[in-house]
Amino acid sequence: MAAPGQGLPGAAPNIVAFPGQQRPALQVGFDRFELTRILDLYGRMVAAGEWRDYAMDFTADCASFAAFRRTADVPQMRIEKRPALHQRQGMWALFGEHGQVLKRGHELAGVLAPLERRLVKIVD
Repeated sequence: MAAPGQGLPGAAPNIVAFPGQQRPALQVGFDRFELTRILDLYGRMVAAGEWRDYAMDFTADCASFAAFRRTADVPQMRIEKRPALHQRQGMWALFGEHGQVLKRGHELAGVLAPLERRLVKIVD
């Protein structure tokens, strides 16, 4: 017979986290809604002939999506999500081809707005 609190022999112990105590995330990623919104824009830009390739990168502090005009080029634009900045200038940032910050914000839709406007100009 097992001692109190030890459970069955060979069984994993029951570990319960305290309320409000969370493990730090191992990497930042996009949720389904965010990724759907980004890939929808990417698909429309591919259909317009602007982009041909993309890359995603996930690190402990940042998730990024980069779109390329040609595979060997530098990215034409890059969208970054940095949750650590959500209380400051916003966790979303849009970077241009040369690394300049084009837009920052708290909402993904607002950060994608310059690309959406550009897409409307391309189609017209």
